[in-house]
Amino acid sequence: MGRELSKQQQICRSVLKTYRKEIFNPFIEAVRRYELIEKDDKIAVCISGGKDSMLMAVLLQHLQQFSEVPFSLTFLSMDPGYNARNREKIIANAKLLGIPLTMFESDIFKVVDHVGGAPCYLCARMRRGHLYAKAKELGCNKIALGHHFSDVIETTLMGMLHGAQLQGMLPKLKSTNFAGMELIRPLYCVHEDAIIKWAKHNDLTFIRCACRMTEKTQTDLGASKRLEVKELIRTLKKENPLVEKNIFNAIHNVNVDTFVEYKMNGQRHSFLEKFKES
Repeated sequence: MGRELSKQQQICRSVLKTYRKEIFNPFIEAVRRYELIEKDDKIAVCISGGKDSMLMAVLLQHLQQFSEVPFSLTFLSMDPGYNARNREKIIANAKLLGIPLTMFESDIFKVVDHVGGAPCYLCARMRRGHLYAKAKELGCNKIALGHHFSDVIETTLMGMLHGAQLQGMLPKLKSTNFAGMELIRPLYCVHEDAIIKWAKHNDLTFIRCACRMTEKTQTDLGASKRLEVKELIRTLKKENPLVEKNIFNAIHNVNVDTFVEYKMNGQRHSFLEKFKES
């Protein structure tokens, strides 16, 4: 009779066994396909406290253990002004999952609290800036964020329907403000539904949006543009089960020759440029 596994071992083992096809294999696909991790990388794994970033940390720990490519990990969590309950939840989950967390504080919630209108964009930019700065201070050359497959296709549709633009979400990009730093998205090919199932299977609960604005206004999240797009995709899937895959593949098969106008390196171009030359 084999020894009984600890809760941490059971949770981590489920990624390799129960959800290998749905989670681990797509994770490895993204790392390889988009060349997200290179020899001697020092990666700051950014832990927000949600299900996505926590799973990402577990996956990267597994990969580090078995990878032929040596790289190091620092598990970084920023407290932008969480209430005590949310902060404690993040720390408790990190301990449960065996994630050696490095936590630092910022005053982002306090700053954003005084901004009128929709402060989410500012909050996101400030968070990323603080994470880049701390990661670089700790000697890292990359930060890893927990954006997944569903974020990618939802962002694409939101850009079309609400932003009047065709714009994707890249699996990696170079920082424009922190020289030598890159951002990677290891969950790029992992569906959110699979992450939710993994969390439920292991009876795990994570913090959601811990923003003070949400706490104060009791905003109806069902009215958010992202959730509207989520519902739209669910509806479309009833008629076409491949709709998510098709949207994802579409941003890999862009035919610029058929676009009236497009931007490249910040410069706007028109089909007329080539039309007049032909």
